[in-house]
Amino acid sequence: MLIYLNQAATSYPKPKVVIDEMVRVLTSISGNPGRGEASHIRSASTILQETRENLKEVFGMSNARKAIFFENATVALNQAIKGVKWEIDDHVITTTFEHNSVRRPLHVIEQNENIEVTYVNPLKEKDIVKAFQNQMTQRTKAIIMTHACNVTGDVLPIEKIGRLAKKNNVLFIIDGAQSVGHLPIHMEEYGINMLAFPAHKSLRGPQGLGVLLVEGDIALQPIHHGGTGTKSEQIEQPKEWPTGYESGTLNIPAIAGLRAALTNHEKFYEENVSRETFLMEKLKDSLQEIEEIKIYDRLANKNIPIIAFNILDISSHEIATILETHYNIIVRAGIHCNPLCHETYGTLDQGMIRVSVNASNTKEEIQQFLLAIKEIVASYSALSE
Repeated sequence: MLIYLNQAATSYPKPKVVIDEMVRVLTSISGNPGRGEASHIRSASTILQETRENLKEVFGMSNARKAIFFENATVALNQAIKGVKWEIDDHVITTTFEHNSVRRPLHVIEQNENIEVTYVNPLKEKDIVKAFQNQMTQRTKAIIMTHACNVTGDVLPIEKIGRLAKKNNVLFIIDGAQSVGHLPIHMEEYGINMLAFPAHKSLRGPQGLGVLLVEGDIALQPIHHGGTGTKSEQIEQPKEWPTGYESGTLNIPAIAGLRAALTNHEKFYEENVSRETFLMEKLKDSLQEIEEIKIYDRLANKNIPIIAFNILDISSHEIATILETHYNIIVRAGIHCNPLCHETYGTLDQGMIRVSVNASNTKEEIQQFLLAIKEIVASYSALSE
């Protein structure tokens, strides 16, 4: 039996309601919104509109037309970051917990637009909100940061940092890839201007779909240009939301899957979130009892269900390979597309073993994982004697 403990990479298994809805759309709706008047096209347009409205309600937006769809969260973050009108010497504050989906676009604009980027290290700051405040200058244009670290699961206080950004009239852009689905987010209340996330992680929707939600009057330039199904007679990209940002054919089956996932999500987590918490507490407590294991420090009690650790000085990839080949257990090893975080923890060479669960995992799976880890530790300890 496969034991899947890599939910932070993509959720598995997908809910039946998500699969069924995507199959229904693939087999009965062939329309492309904005490209005609046939009934199938109207049906596809309805899916699109209803999903935008669902996102507006779930995430506390004021305008559903500013929910924009892309092929993944990385493209959504690129649109958010590169779409801002930057000026020479603009200043951005971010963290050393950032995934490459934030770090690399920031590096591009730092090089191309001659802006300055400041990285706050959450491990070194007793008060991270104060650390952000101390870095604020007259040139600070944006705070761009993750809500939850994809390596360790640490959650950063975006509510408080959002208030700081709003007070200083600074753009607040959030990477919600790991937190959306685990933690509630209300954009208006938190002062978030742009929130990016994928459908396929904690929401348990399909892969191949990312969302960018925009709140407020943001002058955002599209990074893609092409057919939108509107104003086709003009050479300029349309300026209307959302079509001006969604060039090309949208993934309507995946959007329908996200709609089903959003509908399913609230009830599922109401019934199962306590199990998710129990599993992580059991896992953490048990791993802490093993002397050869180092669990990487967590900033606060509020974390998403991820635990990162290493066994002695053994390569994290080696442990992950043993778990898969000998025990049929899937985890994630390496640097998780986040070298900044590993530089912060000093694990760039070894990487980390990351275990991530959601409420579809079971107590029995965690027990089997712990038995496997104890056997692996015992084997390496015997070899070193």
